[in-house]
Amino acid sequence: MSSDNHQDRDVREKIVSLMQSIGQAPKKQITSEELQKLKDAADRLDQMLKATKVADQQSLRSAALRLDQLLADIRDGKDVTNHLKRRRDGQSRSE
Repeated sequence: MSSDNHQDRDVREKIVSLMQSIGQAPKKQITSEELQKLKDAADRLDQMLKATKVADQQSLRSAALRLDQLLADIRDGKDVTNHLKRRRDGQSRSE
């Protein structure tokens, strides 16, 4: 166990050393063309993140609506076991 601790400490020290050496590297000026490429890439990444966020929100809303309907059916005394079995079977086929 102590050898694992020693190895962990060695790895941490190497990481710290690498991070410090990267931070001390001379700064390179980038051209306006490189800067524009970086800005364009950042904009594309931003759009992708926003699209993912919207898709996640829509999935959550849809799941919440299904849950609300399921709870309403249970409250009304309806048998929901067939619906749950269909959902589970449908999900296992798509995964």
